[in-house]
Amino acid sequence: MSKEILVLGHKNPDTDSICSAIAYSALKNKTGANTIPIRLGEINKETEYVLEHFNVEKPRLQTNISGESVILVDHNERTQTADGFEEAKILELVDHHRISNFHTDEPLKVRMDIVGCTSTLVFELYKEAGLVPEKNIAGLMLSAIVSDTLLFKSPTCTDRDVAAAKELAVISGTDLEKYGIDMLIAGTNLDDKTNEELLNMDMKIFEIDTLKLAVAQVSTVDTNKLLAKKAELEKSISDFITKENLDMFMFVITDILNNNSVAMAAGSRADIAEKAFGQSMNNGILTLNGVVSRKKQIIPPLTKAVQN
Repeated sequence: MSKEILVLGHKNPDTDSICSAIAYSALKNKTGANTIPIRLGEINKETEYVLEHFNVEKPRLQTNISGESVILVDHNERTQTADGFEEAKILELVDHHRISNFHTDEPLKVRMDIVGCTSTLVFELYKEAGLVPEKNIAGLMLSAIVSDTLLFKSPTCTDRDVAAAKELAVISGTDLEKYGIDMLIAGTNLDDKTNEELLNMDMKIFEIDTLKLAVAQVSTVDTNKLLAKKAELEKSISDFITKENLDMFMFVITDILNNNSVAMAAGSRADIAEKAFGQSMNNGILTLNGVVSRKKQIIPPLTKAVQN
């Protein structure tokens, strides 16, 4: 048998990163490939809830892909992928993000489109192949769509995401609304997290022109509970900026019930966040009404603020 191909999402994996890797690996294996999903970090509470609900084992942990043949899902930026990327053979990419800092030595198969979730693209690939996912795999893809679109409330959500979720709910035998709400709430239990874990749960590093920025995001139903730890979080953010040599770190706290966010920004170029959102920080806090999507509502204005 040929050497197994690794299917992997980004560092600090979220639900789509894990579930799209598992689902796409399952699809590739149905079509004759020899693949295995891996993860680049620990799973969060929401993803843990999803895997337990659908009785699926979490992928094995592997942080270095040097010498491996790999398929990337749900990311493409060099700062967000595994160590050893330059020494790996990249075969495919399935993603729904911007393309940045991504170079390969050889051509590869790419599936990218403007949808709210990578798992939507993976499900469409199942349909194109004339295949129906197993019930538990369908449940994983459904969960990823619910997560990435905040149960269709995110501005990243498209009609294709909604249609895919409804089909996957039928295949998996899931009550979409009830399960979706239960899943999102399960992911907001942050009581056992240290400050460092909170900052790393869903943190991505972006290189924009000459600057290196990190944007971390957590979802909650009680923003005040996290803001009560503001001083402690600021110290941890400062330590992280020094460790990663960042120009700015932005910590976004999103209220999934009201679809608003607040953010802390720090670093030598914290002014970029103020410029991006047209406001001055009030006691170190930005109020981001209606902002829930890092991909569509945070990174684009930050990019413009850097470049203009």
